[in-house]
Amino acid sequence: MHIRLINPNSTASMTTQALESALRVASAGTRVTAVNPVGTPVSIEGSTDEAMAVPAMLSEIRAGEAQGIDAYVIACFDDPGLHAAREVARVPVIGICQAAVQVAMTISRRFSVVTTLPRSVPIIEDMVQAYGAGHHCRTVRAINLPVLGLEEDPVTAERLLLDEIERAKIEDRAEAIVLGCAGMSSLCERLSEATGVPVIDGVTAALKIAEALVGAGYSTSKVNGYDYPREKGVFDGAVALPRVGAARAALAE
Repeated sequence: MHIRLINPNSTASMTTQALESALRVASAGTRVTAVNPVGTPVSIEGSTDEAMAVPAMLSEIRAGEAQGIDAYVIACFDDPGLHAAREVARVPVIGICQAAVQVAMTISRRFSVVTTLPRSVPIIEDMVQAYGAGHHCRTVRAINLPVLGLEEDPVTAERLLLDEIERAKIEDRAEAIVLGCAGMSSLCERLSEATGVPVIDGVTAALKIAEALVGAGYSTSKVNGYDYPREKGVFDGAVALPRVGAARAALAE
């Protein structure tokens, strides 16, 4: 099987790190490739960044559909454009937040999320609730470090994460920790060993869920909610220009 990891931001080094994390857990026979679009924000830190990144991400998925990709992992913890991506794709599309939350609920009764900036906290809280984990998630914590700071100052980043995880163990009585950023994936094992609590990285969780869905023969439902986007014209200010739905066209070729 061929799984395509898509980093919606334009920072290639972050894409490489996420790919390395995915490759560490990929099964024999699973091919994992990674892409990131150009012209998108260098990091995704809020709803505006998400909105700016989604069109290029969808273009990558349309290209992947034409190439016969078996599943996609969206390597951003905000799961930007997840529902739109599932409309475009015939095959499974996994968001790393949803994957991590599902794993956390499976291996613990209560968990906390540790993310980068405080502005991400309400976004993640809403997603956790939407994924049915509101009762299980004790809290969403932030280390107050920008996403790019994870690469620029990894020593400080790891120290802040260790401190916040220890607080979550004591104050939240958290039984597992979800790392709330794809840029933290390389630290997962060390953080778990240092704190003695299961630390869940959404990239690896999503990769294994993708493998399981493909292996079991599941694909994205095209009945109602995740049906392909309807074909529409493009209004250029004067006349509506006809355009064939890109996803349908790619599958018909």
